This record gives sequence, structure tokens and C-alpha cells, in this order.
Amino acid sequence: MSDFAAYPSLSGRVVFVTGGATGIGAAMVEAFHGQGCKVAFVDRDQPAGEALAGRLAGVRFAVCDVTELGALERAISEAAAAFGAIEVLINNVADDTRRAADATDAEGWRASLAVNLDPAFLAARAVHAGMKAAGGGVILNLSSINALLGPARMAAYVAAKGAANALTKSLAREWGGDGIRVNAISPGWVVTERQLALWLTPEAEAAWMDQVALKRRILPAEVARLALFLASDDARAITGQNLVIDGGRT
Repeated sequence: MSDFAAYPSLSGRVVFVTGGATGIGAAMVEAFHGQGCKVAFVDRDQPAGEALAGRLAGVRFAVCDVTELGALERAISEAAAAFGAIEVLINNVADDTRRAADATDAEGWRASLAVNLDPAFLAARAVHAGMKAAGGGVILNLSSINALLGPARMAAYVAAKGAANALTKSLAREWGGDGIRVNAISPGWVVTERQLALWLTPEAEAAWMDQVALKRRILPAEVARLALFLASDDARAITGQNLVIDGGRT
């Protein structure tokens, strides 16, 4: 028996996750699969995606570079053809590469938005008609507390995440009459393999622990459990919100 909540309202729902092969995205795929959902996910990391799908019976994986917008729309259409209309969309894909503002040219700026912002809107647009016809659905946009804190060397990423928060508000208002709830999740420093490999040094983690109320790591599964609640009928009165999960950093 799990120590964590099960949500009967999620059983059988069709869930689509972007960037689902590793990190927080993989935790989302596993968590929704564990609730009895029909889960499809995309990622450009084919080996990791195939390995995850191979462990989870019935999960559908497709290789997709979300910056190729036609490819993302096709993947959503194919998932809907296989499972039925998408009822829960998790806009998770992101690239938090650090780069000084002076070193970010126009091409680099657009490339960051093409990963961190554009797919969230275009995936939402792609699932809207199906959700509306079904009488409702849930869209969750993965944002970041960096949109609130504005750290240096992340201008494009921070701008994209701030825009994702604003997009969440706008779509929640526009599509609320269709029964579609739209919320954002803003994690703090979540311990993933990527963070451990690139930035989460012992010194950086010690500094983080000095800034948070809860002196412990935040894990991908904990972000996924927040997503489960927001996607379930238990949260049916919640929309247009940005839910922060950062151990008390902000």
C-alpha cells in the first residue's frame, strides 16, 4: 500500500506529458500511470524514453523535438487516436541552460523560448477542442520559482517561465467556460540527474539549504504528487493559480 493519496477520479484518464523521459517529467509519467491513467509522453531522448515506457505497461512513448511544432501536434494527435481525447496535459519540457545575457544573441533567445514557452501554448491549443468536446480537462504548466526570483545568467529561461505564469492566467480565464482548468506549478531546486550532473554541487546545495525553511531535498516525485492533486477532481475549484513547491524558499 502506498503512503500517498490515490485519486479515483484520475483512473482511466488520458494524460499527455512533454519532456517525460527523465527528471520531473519521468516522475509525472510514473505517477499518473500509477493512478490508472492512460499515459502518453514525448521526449527527444529516445533511449531514456524507451526504457521508461518499457517499464510501465501500456504507456505510449514517441520521440519528438518539441521545437518542431508540427511534430508536437502530430504526437498529440496520435496519442489521442490511440487513447482518446487528451484529458490532462502536462507541459513539462524545459531547458534551464545557464548563459549570460550579453552572451545570448537573438538566435539563442529564440531557441530558449522555442523550448521553454512555445510548446506550452501550442500543446494547449492542440488539446483544447478535445477537452471542450469532453466537457472539460486540465492543463498544468511547469514554471519555476526562478520566474519569481529572477536569478542572473538565465534571462531567457526566466522570461519564458514568467510568460508561462501569465499564459496560465489567460487560458484559465478564456477556457474556464469550457470546463478546462489551467494551473502552473513552480518548483524550487528539484534534485534530478541533470541538476546533480551540472549545477548541484555540495557548495551550491549548502547555500540552498541556508535559504529554505525545510532543510531537505525536493524530489521529482513530490512535484508529481502535486500534479496528481491538481489534475484530480479534488482540485476542481482551482484554476488560474501558480502553486509553489520549494521547501519555503520564496
